[in-house]
Amino acid sequence: MNFNIRGENIEVTPAIREYVEKKITKLERYFSETPDANVNVNLKTYNDKTSKVEVTIPMSQLLLRAEEDHVDMYAAIDLITDKLERQIRKHKTKVNRKHREKGNLSALFGTNETSTTAVDEEEQDLEIVRQKSFNLKPMDSEEAILQMDLLGHNFFVYTDAETNHTNIVYKRKDGKYGLIEAQ
Repeated sequence: MNFNIRGENIEVTPAIREYVEKKITKLERYFSETPDANVNVNLKTYNDKTSKVEVTIPMSQLLLRAEEDHVDMYAAIDLITDKLERQIRKHKTKVNRKHREKGNLSALFGTNETSTTAVDEEEQDLEIVRQKSFNLKPMDSEEAILQMDLLGHNFFVYTDAETNHTNIVYKRKDGKYGLIEAQ
C-alpha cells in the first residue's frame, strides 16, 4: 500500500505515521491487488481538542472511505480501521452472494471467505424494509433545504430548476448543509 498521510493543524510525527501505516496495512489481507491508501489526519479545535481522521482507499470497483472524530487520535485510527473492515466485509458478502452459484470470487478480493453466519448477518443488513416513490419537483437548493426541514429529514432529492439534473441536499453533522449534484 502507498500512504499519503497529511496533517492539518498538526505535525504528522513518525509515531503517528507508523501507527496509521501499521493499522491500515492490516486491511491489505482483504485485497488481491493492492490499492493506494490516502490517509488524511486532521486535528481540528472545537471547545476541546478533538481529532478528526479520514481514510480514503480508491479501488477500481469500490471507494472505501471513513471518517471519525475522537478526543484521542489513536482511538480514532482504531475506529476507522474497524469501519473500513466492516465496509470491506459488506462489499465482499455482496460480491460472494452474486457469484455463489458460479463458485467464483471477484478478482477484487483474495481467497479469504467469510463464514456463513457472517454472510447471513450481512444479508439481513441489506434488506429493504420500505419503499417510496414520488415525483421530483423542479426547484432551487434553498427551496429544497426548506422542504427537507419541513419534512424533518436529513436529506432531500429534487430536480434543479436551472440544470434539470437530479440533486440531493443533506444536513451535515456540523449543522450546515451539503449539496450533491448529479452529472
